[in-house]
Amino acid sequence: MSGESAAASTTPAGGGGGGGGVGGIQIQPQSRTRLPDFLQSVNLKHVKLGYHYLVSHLLTLCLIPLMAVIVIEATQLNPDDIRQLITVYVMTRPRSVFLVDYACYKPPAELQVRYDQFMEHSALTGDFDESSLEFQRKILERSGLGEETYVPEAMHFVPPRPSMQAAREEAEQVMFGALDNLFANTNVKPKDIGILVVNCSLFNPTPSLSAMIVNKYKFRGNIRSYNLGGMGCSAGVISVGLAKDLLQVHRNTYAVVVSTENITQNWYFGNKKSMLIPNCLFRVGGAAVLLSNKSKDRRRSKYKLVHVVRTHKGADDKAFKCVYQEQDDAGKTGVSLSKDLMAIAGEALKTNITTLGPLVLPISEQLLFFVTLIAKKTLFSGKKVKPYIPDFKLAFEHFCIHAGGRAVIDELEKNLQLLPEHVEASRMTLHRFGNTSSSSIWYELAYVEAKGRMRKGNRVWQIAFGSGFKCNSAVWEAIRNVKPSVTNPWDDCIDRYPVQSVFDMSSSGGKE
Repeated sequence: MSGESAAASTTPAGGGGGGGGVGGIQIQPQSRTRLPDFLQSVNLKHVKLGYHYLVSHLLTLCLIPLMAVIVIEATQLNPDDIRQLITVYVMTRPRSVFLVDYACYKPPAELQVRYDQFMEHSALTGDFDESSLEFQRKILERSGLGEETYVPEAMHFVPPRPSMQAAREEAEQVMFGALDNLFANTNVKPKDIGILVVNCSLFNPTPSLSAMIVNKYKFRGNIRSYNLGGMGCSAGVISVGLAKDLLQVHRNTYAVVVSTENITQNWYFGNKKSMLIPNCLFRVGGAAVLLSNKSKDRRRSKYKLVHVVRTHKGADDKAFKCVYQEQDDAGKTGVSLSKDLMAIAGEALKTNITTLGPLVLPISEQLLFFVTLIAKKTLFSGKKVKPYIPDFKLAFEHFCIHAGGRAVIDELEKNLQLLPEHVEASRMTLHRFGNTSSSSIWYELAYVEAKGRMRKGNRVWQIAFGSGFKCNSAVWEAIRNVKPSVTNPWDDCIDRYPVQSVFDMSSSGGKE
């Protein structure tokens, strides 16, 4: 698991958000930290950063009319000069990155775990005292997870059998299962892949996970492979960003991104409540994504990558240590969660969306927001002035908020003034598959497709949190009306969703 979750207490008031899914569970009893109303205090430097990105994109776009002018003047140039100009343009223009297809791993039914089964096995291990068992029971009941999520095979034994071999087997089942489906869906051969990026936060064996994939599928010897570890639940977006940058350099290339987390060796068998939440929320899952910079792939691709915006708060000590892997007093390893986690996540989110805003919001929204912000900082300095909250629903048709926990989804829905249908994919993914860490945003996108809601031109906002502390966003645009893949993980249950009880739990604040 990525190790980001909600801060813990004996009185959970909302689902925690593992892997950057920050939930509303507190160290102080009878209290609930909410995501800060970050839009009440926007930092101008973040707005400036957003406009810096925007200007950079505009300068790139300006190269096109500039080239047109050059072509007009080219009538006075000799053929060699014209060829050189064309070569410079072709070599320097940004390459579009297309998402050809992706596949989410769906574990076998025998790995499903019900609440009563989870609690029975937890009690039989003998590692948890009564207080810890009751704490886990309350989190399960209020987390937003359903009764069909999956845990690895090693955790179904009594006592559990975590081992290096079992962890390798879990990784192979997830990664190879997703990749088998991806290659079958796209008819792309492993030998055609030029770039491989794998992310898994807490399980990093030797040889690496990326090497395991190269060995299994016999990728070519000059493949550019990368293995990202310790980056939490937002690493899926980081991997996409890395693949995008590599595809700008290497022409006519396919890139595969594999996002997963490994639970087998990262189950916590202690009684420190701030380390117990990942046991209740993290579940087996993974996704494999095929990206291409080949112009011929545009027709058959599902999406075009529009933006990747990354925010890192690691320079701040509190942010750096708010999600921290360590040993408890009994020497048992787990992930310690700070009571400041929600506030830190709010600051990271505020920075990220303020930077993203100028890139995606309509001009009318940007003007209203900017004028209100300047007035607040100048004319009404020191006074309480309600800021204009940009309507991100005008920029995106679909929202894929990392399914880390119910509370963070609740708070984002409130702060961004989203409607229940905008967070439906996130809530239902949490209910059906649990927190699958960095791959959860792909299960959410698969949900939207399975519902038949993705139309040509629709924009999708994927947003995820990660240890460090990070908040990262990816923006995609649908190239066509997108139909679900043959191996869509929702294919056998989509008719049962959405589940009304999940919405009811959210509206009631998780109270029975």
